[in-house]
Amino acid sequence: MAKHWGKVLTAMVTPFDGDGRLNLDMACTLARHLAASGSDGLVLAATTGEAPTLSDAERFDLIRAVSEAVTVPVLAGTGSNNTRHALDMTAKAEAAGAAGVFLVSPYYNRPPQAGIEAHFRALAAATRLPVMLYDVPGRTGRRIAHEVLLRLFREVDNIVAFKDATGDPAAAAELVAEAGDQFELYSGDDALTLSLLAVGAVGVVGTSTHWTGPEFAAMIAAFEQGDVVRSREINAALLPSYAYSNTDDSVYSMSVKAMLRSQGLAVGECRLPLPAAPAGVEARAAEVWSGLQAWRAGQR
Repeated sequence: MAKHWGKVLTAMVTPFDGDGRLNLDMACTLARHLAASGSDGLVLAATTGEAPTLSDAERFDLIRAVSEAVTVPVLAGTGSNNTRHALDMTAKAEAAGAAGVFLVSPYYNRPPQAGIEAHFRALAAATRLPVMLYDVPGRTGRRIAHEVLLRLFREVDNIVAFKDATGDPAAAAELVAEAGDQFELYSGDDALTLSLLAVGAVGVVGTSTHWTGPEFAAMIAAFEQGDVVRSREINAALLPSYAYSNTDDSVYSMSVKAMLRSQGLAVGECRLPLPAAPAGVEARAAEVWSGLQAWRAGQR
């Protein structure tokens, strides 16, 4: 059972207006929509939220506004490859209303494991909030070593969760076997959620959960109740959403925003370097959404 933030967490996109400015009213509207549509909690100002394009002021305005707009927990993305900058942001997260801190491993400068461990220890010490670590080597260029994760889970009291986007369920199983009572494992890849549930994950930090929250909640519940066949059926219904979410032409933030626009939510386009969604993406979004709605109708 997830103790801190719930089972279905959505890495929320950041809405912008037609001029590319932060749209706080729509952010609050979207957050309330997600909370009413299966999300137990929200992760703000992370990768899907286009964190690299947000100023610090925008980041904290977003966290503050959404935290006031919803009753579900909000995790603040305060990670960076600049430890001093991340320390400042992490220390301010609680005052902005965050219920937890979401920390990606340092990216681009690819520090050795000693630097990664020291970075996380320093950031966790800067806050009283519970911390979720995030390992996504495809973006950071350096995986967090197994031994480093074990030490952090065992020795740093407020490091309590791990978003695993390594694509390696076998390694996740080892972590859970060795330290599963000291941290909570979340799937960081929607399509691998069922696989990670099988080795001890408590939930997902998702992107397609912007529109598939009820299905993820049902899949997790079915698995926990021992109904593996049902959880596989639900996962199969989600395959088109997984395939839609990330392609060579439209990455997660772009695809999610196109899906939300197709549903009448004016979240705007992404900021460069993510371009406007190419032609056909919103039409594909409408197809995926229509297919999911048809599947839902067939379950009644």
